[in-house]
Amino acid sequence: MSKNYIPLNELEVYKLARELSKIGWRIYESLNWQEKKIMGDQFLQSTDSVGANIAEGYGRFHALDRIKFYYNSRGSLSECLDHWLELLKERRKISDKDYKEYKEIAQRLSVKLQNFITATYKTKNQ
Repeated sequence: MSKNYIPLNELEVYKLARELSKIGWRIYESLNWQEKKIMGDQFLQSTDSVGANIAEGYGRFHALDRIKFYYNSRGSLSECLDHWLELLKERRKISDKDYKEYKEIAQRLSVKLQNFITATYKTKNQ
């Protein structure tokens, strides 16, 4: 194991993804069964997919393979943030507090994730 290796659960980008999942779960639990079926399941799946793809990519050996999963993570983040969260708000299924908290964490995560992708590209070229 490399002396520069950072465990997954110590990566800031992964910590933020896990925090987003916690908030996403809280939002999901507040929905009734029909709302969960119609949009909650997809909201939660896309939210949890952000961290899952970071974890899967981090476990890969080749940089381009890792980057592919980080791109999937970025796509899932866009899905849950730009689509499902906005639908939940539009349909008044989410509190203003939960909406703002989720959005704030997701926006911080978006920046960290892009920086993580950029850093992975840089290490590939070294």
